[in-house]
Amino acid sequence: MKISDVTTFVVANPPPQTGGRYFLFVKLTTDGGVIGYGEAYDAAFDPHLTAKLIEDVAARYLVGRDPHDIETFFRLCYSSGFSQRPDMTMMACTSALEMACWDIIGKEAGKPVHKLIGGRVHEGLRSYTYLYPATGSADPLATDSKTNVYNDPDLAAEAAIEAVRQGFTAVKFDPAGPYRVQGGHQPLLTDIDLSARMVHAVREAVGTKADILFGTHGQFTAAGAIRMARAIEAADPLWFEEPVPPDQVGAMAEVARATSIPVAAGERLVSKVEFARLIEARAAAILQPNLGRSGGLLETKKIAGMAEAFGIQIAPHCYCGPLVAAANIQLAATLPNFLVLESIKTWDGFYAEVLKEKIRWEDGYVIPSDEPGLGVELDEAVCAANPWSGDKLHLEMTREPIRF
Repeated sequence: MKISDVTTFVVANPPPQTGGRYFLFVKLTTDGGVIGYGEAYDAAFDPHLTAKLIEDVAARYLVGRDPHDIETFFRLCYSSGFSQRPDMTMMACTSALEMACWDIIGKEAGKPVHKLIGGRVHEGLRSYTYLYPATGSADPLATDSKTNVYNDPDLAAEAAIEAVRQGFTAVKFDPAGPYRVQGGHQPLLTDIDLSARMVHAVREAVGTKADILFGTHGQFTAAGAIRMARAIEAADPLWFEEPVPPDQVGAMAEVARATSIPVAAGERLVSKVEFARLIEARAAAILQPNLGRSGGLLETKKIAGMAEAFGIQIAPHCYCGPLVAAANIQLAATLPNFLVLESIKTWDGFYAEVLKEKIRWEDGYVIPSDEPGLGVELDEAVCAANPWSGDKLHLEMTREPIRF
């Protein structure tokens, strides 16, 4: 069996764009006609450029080769151009193609991927959802000043109650202000006060029915994060996500030692090398790899194995499309140290439309598919009917200096 063809799709995610503005999919075809699908999570460049990069990587290291040779493919990509170091864009390309290879391998074997990487240890996967506005933008990185679930305690509490009513036992939100390119900062007292009121309002609303996941996406200095943690600690969040910028491992470890709230991180990290630094520093109790950029299923299985040896749990990240979700599900089903899975609501709307059969979600749990491969099939007609032509990136931070 050899890979004979590669096709990419840059698909617009219709309003309210829950999960990002667009999805970047890849299709591999073997010389025997077996098809595998994958998805890249690369937000740094125009997705059409990344699609060309995926095609280039496939032409160099995959077309004409056996898709079973995952380890060799990964090493070729990781070492491309005499690099041999973590590179987010290369790992996004690698992840998408590796994911598609596993889809082919599973289909050829007539087995779901989870049967081929250790077997299922979970029948259902606990899931969490962001708190999304009832109307308007669904982007949790939105920076407008309008009253919404990210800056109004009452609205956040109402949204949390609705999520619990649906069956979720964990909810996430980012109430600490806009994400800026200037790096970590000290939060204002008003930011700390609002965050504390938001977290406590949600805790009062849901009681012990749901965990609270507090996100910041790397906004603070270590000292600022510690101050924020102290303000929200009494509400007992399940995690404090990326309290400092993701490249500041020592600072993250400082925060982890200073709070009882477990630190979670990893959505912007790639390969076992970067995750090893978090583990070595004891900087996070929960790792959040995104299989659309972390290096693929096999690489992330290795990351999870390293974490397991240190009592660290895995919570796969998925603010992207349904193929990353499907890969997350197949992997998470095999992990003894799995904690919780990010769900884009209940996988309805466009997530259901772009797949021939939607991801199964029941009473707060995702049910892993037993169909061969990743367990989902992309609807190429829907992809073709929704091309992305915008000029914005998948997610964006504030560019201009903010007056404190």
